[in-house]
Amino acid sequence: MEALLALSGQAVPLLREWVGSEPDSGVARALLALATGDRWDDASLREQLVIAHRDALAAGEQEASFVYGVFLHTHRHYRLTADHLTGHFARWPADELAGFMVGAFAACEDAAYRRHGDVLVEQQAAVAGPESWPWLSWLASTRAEQGRVREANELAEQALGLYPRSGTAAHARAHAEHELGAGRDSADFIDQWLRTDPQAAQARHLNWHAALQSIACGDFADARRRADTALARTDVGMRAATNWRLLLAGQAPAGRSDPDQVRELLAAPGGTAEIFHTFNLALALAVEAATDDLHALARRAAADERPAYRDVLAPVVRALAEITAGRPRVAVDLLGALGEEAERIGGVRVEREIIQDTLARALVDAGEPVRAAELLHHRTTTRRHHTYESLLLHHPAPRQQP
Repeated sequence: MEALLALSGQAVPLLREWVGSEPDSGVARALLALATGDRWDDASLREQLVIAHRDALAAGEQEASFVYGVFLHTHRHYRLTADHLTGHFARWPADELAGFMVGAFAACEDAAYRRHGDVLVEQQAAVAGPESWPWLSWLASTRAEQGRVREANELAEQALGLYPRSGTAAHARAHAEHELGAGRDSADFIDQWLRTDPQAAQARHLNWHAALQSIACGDFADARRRADTALARTDVGMRAATNWRLLLAGQAPAGRSDPDQVRELLAAPGGTAEIFHTFNLALALAVEAATDDLHALARRAAADERPAYRDVLAPVVRALAEITAGRPRVAVDLLGALGEEAERIGGVRVEREIIQDTLARALVDAGEPVRAAELLHHRTTTRRHHTYESLLLHHPAPRQQP
């Protein structure tokens, strides 16, 4: 359990061993599904969780409730998961196993659910007390997403002081340090933390955070190196997010994605099921200057019955298309009209920030550097390292070639 809570690279092997030694443990089987279920087909996932729930019922109500929550979460029924967790925590406060699923509140893509999830984490952390490094870690993540980054950093440090291998705390610290512009210090911390467990569950994602810190302090070669060596071919979103930032700052990108792979992902069942996933695929197309593909995706999003797709994703994707076509003024109008509605694109602050980056670049290229500087003022005045923002504001980005 300690390895799992820490998101250790040993967690999955240990879970498999647990299931093998105690095949009638519904909790063990459910935890394995939670950790690896995204690689299972629907039939196998359902079969394993039906068995897990049956066995958990024999163990007790709390175990059965936890397994049912895993069933909902792994099937991406995030609102139902959030509703279930609210009841679960009311009966079993500060349950660390259930804490694994608190991300469901944000995944609902609903501001009210997100706020409720924040309050719930605060309440559970208070119940758990200052010695509970898992709940301190989850609270640190919550504070980082709320923009309370100094508090998030302090909470992450507290959690790491209690348990240095807390992957959630390390991740929360990376989010806070992004907002603070820690630069090389943050990248060095991530490298040092990963040396102890290079197979940690978040290894690739933390390397992506380190790449962003390298971009922040102007070490673009290191950012490209990390993207090419630490990110897998399947990490299309993180690779695209790195490369689009590099291109916006007028820098050469790392190795690119295969446009045909991106098209296949969009065409696959569930390819546009989640708005943030679709947005990441759009970024990958933008890196390739696939203007026609972007326009087609924008039309598809505009015709979607889901309001966030129609009202937010569609104009964002169209803006990317206009930038790749060399028409920044149109992109300015599209992105500027969104305002805070851009948050409905999903993801977290660090990830959504790229929309603001794109607007700043479009403003500069459209001849409005003063508006761009005002847009990024809070970043250039609070971040210790902001070479990236300076390049967005002062150096025209060459139009990328397909």
